[in-house]
Amino acid sequence: MQTPQAPRGCEEFHRSISSRRSFLKGLGVVSAGAVMATMHGTVFRQTAFAASGQAPNVLVVLSQRGGADGLSLVVPYQEPLYYSLRQTIGIPESQLLQKNGTFGLHPMLAPLEPMWVSGQMAAVHAVGLNSPNRSHFAAILDVEEANPGSTARIGWLNRMVGMTDPGSLHAGVQVGQSVPQTEIYGSQAMLSAADIEKVQIYGPPNAMTQRIASLDYTWNHAGGVIGQAGRDAMETASEWDPVLQTPADPQNGAVYPSGSDLGNALAQSARLIRADVGAEVVTIDHSSWDMHTGLGSLDNGDMRLMADDLAKSIAAFFTDLGTLSASVTLITISEFGRRIAENGDAGTDHGWGNSMFVMGAGVRGGDVYTSWPGLADSQEGDLKVTTDYRSVLYEVLKSRFPEVSLSTLFPGFAAERVGVMLGA
Repeated sequence: MQTPQAPRGCEEFHRSISSRRSFLKGLGVVSAGAVMATMHGTVFRQTAFAASGQAPNVLVVLSQRGGADGLSLVVPYQEPLYYSLRQTIGIPESQLLQKNGTFGLHPMLAPLEPMWVSGQMAAVHAVGLNSPNRSHFAAILDVEEANPGSTARIGWLNRMVGMTDPGSLHAGVQVGQSVPQTEIYGSQAMLSAADIEKVQIYGPPNAMTQRIASLDYTWNHAGGVIGQAGRDAMETASEWDPVLQTPADPQNGAVYPSGSDLGNALAQSARLIRADVGAEVVTIDHSSWDMHTGLGSLDNGDMRLMADDLAKSIAAFFTDLGTLSASVTLITISEFGRRIAENGDAGTDHGWGNSMFVMGAGVRGGDVYTSWPGLADSQEGDLKVTTDYRSVLYEVLKSRFPEVSLSTLFPGFAAERVGVMLGA
């Protein structure tokens, strides 16, 4: 299953991606404060590594770039306005999964239904920014910094890793188009590679000892952040053998969708976690959710393709992990939602409130958590945001990463209880 690759979405979305890449390059990401960004077509993945060598809890953050339509993924089918405002793209009630009297899941999420039934998957609805906007660039920055009003340009995941493993030296490596996203940019060192197979020093076997000695000499005599990045790159490559020795083939009968960028990224992430090098955070950037046109109906359109790819890839990921899934929690997040009404091109335009999924370890699953505002009480045609997305992040981290100082991670933020996580 190939993620749709044709140009899609509004011009501002494509400009925002290009502008953020240029902006971050200008900040000097090839430094001790750089990150690893692996790029697979429409998917970026970044990984932060703990230095302990232990098998820690792992947080997987899957960003649905472009503004996913949460009203298609988690459908408020009891609302007459949903069907009257979405006459061609509305999902029929009869086809929805796991209906609870208020909401039902998109039928293409069927591969994830066993996780829902077993209590390992839940949704949070009417979630978003505390001050919503419809600009890709501004919304992505706000979501990924999670620190409104700050000009520091430090991502919330960078701050988090700085608390859980401030001494990590797996930093400063960039391979290919390895541009960090805002959520992981900052002073905390993180690692970058286009393909986990390529985090190594290349050369003919009979010359490797000499090559490594030469590189060590070069970087040990280089000053500044570039010199530090070179030394960190050498150290990372020298400690990468556990990953390279871990089988690349999916385990436990897992089958990822063929040709899927997301599936490929998640397969590599599962391999990384199996390698037990201390990964604490894995982020995956999945584009193509900006569906101004061609969102389509249940029988055709891009939403059907994207939901199918999302569900099959995540289901394969958790199968691949096997018993290791007991330490892995995955969340989905998007910069904003979509308008309630469909537009004239069988799509939806930028909106406010959205849905998030939380899956895996520690989840109080099988339900939709929300302070539901209703569609009739909309704001300018948008679903109202009643739950700040940081409350979801706060609860996940409180449950899975109790060592994190949440008041420092989310400065000045008073979280409200969502209820989606056990022990939070």
